[in-house]
Amino acid sequence: MNLNNLTSFAAEPSSTKNILAGDVEITGTLKFDNELIFDGKLDGEIVSEGVLTLGKNANVKGEIKTKAVTVHGTVNGNITVSERCELKASSQLNGDLKAMRIVIEEGATFIGKSEVTPSKSSSSSRGVTPVVESSRSKSSEPVG
Repeated sequence: MNLNNLTSFAAEPSSTKNILAGDVEITGTLKFDNELIFDGKLDGEIVSEGVLTLGKNANVKGEIKTKAVTVHGTVNGNITVSERCELKASSQLNGDLKAMRIVIEEGATFIGKSEVTPSKSSSSSRGVTPVVESSRSKSSEPVG
């Protein structure tokens, strides 16, 4: 398996990385502690306080709840992360997204609503939750 096609990342020497390759198919709940690179198929949910990277071949049908996620593949379900979500150019997300920080590259497909949660340390923004709907049209004027 060539991991160069998945992503490039810098790792801390003490971190533990788990890798599940493209030939893995899982039905149920996937849990991990530190970091997981997943490039297979999952029908269920992913739950962790760790960092998740979904490779280009990844196909997830279900909920994702992690600390942070980088998506290169396909997700059909909602993503909720406590920190950062990054949708790469090759990614497809059909579901809602809730994160403190969201990065969406040009070319990514995102159908759903996004909610940016305020920083826990910022008391001035407490209670303010901006919501962006990707399917909203900007103009109701006829084109002529």
